[in-house]
Amino acid sequence: MPDALLLTILVAAVAIGWWLGRRERSKPNDPAPPQGLARDYFVGLNYLLNDQQDRAIETFVGALQVNSETIDTHITLGNLFRSRGEADRAMKIHQNLLARPSLTPVQGERVQLELARDFLSLGLLDRAERLLKGLLRDTHDDGLRRSARRLLADLFEREGEWSEAFKVANPQLIREDRQLRRAAAHWLCQLAEEERANATPVLARRHLKQALNVDPRCVRANLLLASLEHDTGHYRQEITLLSRIPAQDAAFTPTLLEPLSNAYRLLDDEDGLIRHLHDLLEETPYTSVIIQLAETIRHHQGIEPAIALVSEQLNREASLGALDYLIDLYHQHSHGEALEQLALLKRHTADLLGKLPRHRCRRCGFTGDQLHWQCPRCRSWGTTRPITGIEGE
Repeated sequence: MPDALLLTILVAAVAIGWWLGRRERSKPNDPAPPQGLARDYFVGLNYLLNDQQDRAIETFVGALQVNSETIDTHITLGNLFRSRGEADRAMKIHQNLLARPSLTPVQGERVQLELARDFLSLGLLDRAERLLKGLLRDTHDDGLRRSARRLLADLFEREGEWSEAFKVANPQLIREDRQLRRAAAHWLCQLAEEERANATPVLARRHLKQALNVDPRCVRANLLLASLEHDTGHYRQEITLLSRIPAQDAAFTPTLLEPLSNAYRLLDDEDGLIRHLHDLLEETPYTSVIIQLAETIRHHQGIEPAIALVSEQLNREASLGALDYLIDLYHQHSHGEALEQLALLKRHTADLLGKLPRHRCRRCGFTGDQLHWQCPRCRSWGTTRPITGIEGE
């Protein structure tokens, strides 16, 4: 259903135009203006009263003449159409405006910017790129230039042209915009992943260090740097890099556990791993840390100390995942009728856990099992984190 704001603006704009026409008609020496505007206005109202909003919108748009007083209203109408997911309608309005010879240069540039947004929404990336590059070349308006650069960086991101996106945004936009700064760090991480796959670790390290310089809180950069150290067998350096992640963002602690454990085991340092996990548990008592530490203790010291650890943590804070793991431990430690009862409990906890997502985007709420560095729904970088609480970490 069309937005109430869109209809309100349309009705108000056409009503003002009709009123101005009537006022001008009252001047004694002026010829009478055409009656089409008044007729279209009432036709549009009739559609609106009969709950035919789409036809009302079409009628009001047709009745609203393009002139220097209504140019902003037309731009706003186009933007509202685009925000409602009707970018094709917005494109037609903006293209119609752009064809008007009465536009001033600044008005023409504003319309071009909005038309580029329409093209991006419709996936017409080549046409959007041409418009934006032309704006950057010709405009003298700082605000328009900044908006065009931001849109062009977004376009290059959509195309996977990470280096071009970074060049367009760097350094002013990145310095001014926290969200763009986070995105730029991930663009550099994307480049580093490609370079790692192409066996050029020197370039990958350079881009990852640049990513941390752009955004010191970029967890992904330290994870990738740790992976590069792992590739060359420098496991102590890998552990050092992984150890920095909780200070960057404690919510990502579960993400470092698997590579951390692998590094310690490759060093044959089980005691060091236990000490490290104990430290992590004090700082970030997440379910994954509890389970990883308990499992390590079970292999190293036996099942009873592992049960004691998980029981103690559950007494401090409830966790469905830790409870599920504790049932596993009791199952290994029990026999007879208790095994059947534990198996029943295990089926219930496993069923509950199987229905729960593991990660959530903090911006749009998108959930899923996989960690996405860029949210598939809202396209924000670095906003998806492990879910915490009784049913999560």
